[in-house]
Amino acid sequence: MLATLGVCYYCGYHELLIPGLCTIIAISIVLYFISYYAIKSFVIEKVRPVYKIIRSAQMPKFKEISQNDDNLIDTATKDAEEWASHKSEEIELLKKQEIFRKEYIGNVAHELKTPIFTIQGYVSTLLDGGLEDETINRKYLERTDKVIQRMTSIVHDLDAINRLESGELKMEYTTFNIADLVNEIFETQEYLAKERNVTLTMEIPTVKSLMMVYADKMRISMAISNLVINAIKYNKPDGGSVRIRFYDMDNRFLVEVSDTGIGIPQEHLDRIFERFFRVDKSRSREQGGTGLGLAIVKHVIEAHGESLNVKSTLNKGTSFSFTIKKGNIK
Repeated sequence: MLATLGVCYYCGYHELLIPGLCTIIAISIVLYFISYYAIKSFVIEKVRPVYKIIRSAQMPKFKEISQNDDNLIDTATKDAEEWASHKSEEIELLKKQEIFRKEYIGNVAHELKTPIFTIQGYVSTLLDGGLEDETINRKYLERTDKVIQRMTSIVHDLDAINRLESGELKMEYTTFNIADLVNEIFETQEYLAKERNVTLTMEIPTVKSLMMVYADKMRISMAISNLVINAIKYNKPDGGSVRIRFYDMDNRFLVEVSDTGIGIPQEHLDRIFERFFRVDKSRSREQGGTGLGLAIVKHVIEAHGESLNVKSTLNKGTSFSFTIKKGNIK
C-alpha cells in the first residue's frame, strides 16, 4: 500500500517538474534573444559615432553598419585599423613635407647669405676709403657686380621652379627646329667652353631640315642650356668634350647630352635633381652654379609629359637623356 502510494507520489512530482523545466527553458531562450538584441543595439549606438568620424575623414570605402551585421565588432575594428593606417601615411607625408620645407628654406637662406655678406664686405671696404684708391675700387666693383649676377641667377631660377610647380607657367607649344636651337645654345656657351678647353659637338640622325619638334621652345632651350653648362663646368680640367646626340624614335627624338667629365657617384644619382643638392659642395660653388639647374631641367621635361634619365661613371663622364615629340615638317 505504501509502496503504491510512493510510486504515485513520485509520478505526480515528475509530471509537475517537466512542464516547469520547459517553461524555464522557454523563458531563458526569450531572455537570451532579448538581451542579445539589446546589447547589439547598444554596441551599434556606441560604434556608430566612431563610424561617423571615420566616414567624415573621406574614407568612402567603409560600409554603413546595421543590426544585421553579425560580425559588427570585427568589421568596425578592421575598418578603424585601416582608417588609422591611412591617417598614419598622411602624417608621415606631412612630416616629410615639413622636413623638405625646412631644408628648402635653409638652403635658400644659405645660398643668398653668402653673396650678401660678400657684397657687404666689398662695399664696406670701398666706403672706408677704397673708393678713392684706383688700384682696388674698380676691382671690387667688378667683383660686386659678379656676386649680384649670381644672386640674380638664384632668384630667377627659384622663380622659374616655383612657377613651373604651381602650373603658373603655361606651356606655349610651337613647332621649331631643335638642331638650330642647339646651335644657338652652343654659340651662347662658346666662350665658356673655350675657357675650359671643352669642345662642343652635335650629331643628328637625319638632315638638319627634318629636325622639327613640337614643344615649348623657351623652356626646352632653358633645359638644354642648363645641361650643356653643367657638362662644360664639370668636365675634365685639362680639356674634354660635350656632345649632343639625337636618336630617331618614330614619333619622338631621344636627346642625349653627354660629357667626358668627373662623373657622379652612383649613391647620389637619385638626389641630383633636388634643389640645391650638390655632390661636391665646395667644388660646385667654385664653378659658380646655383644648385638649381638640374631641378629646372626635370620640371621642364616633366611639364612636357616626358621623362628625364641619367647615367654616369666616375672619371669617365655623365649623360642625360630625354624624349621630345616630333613636329610636323612644313
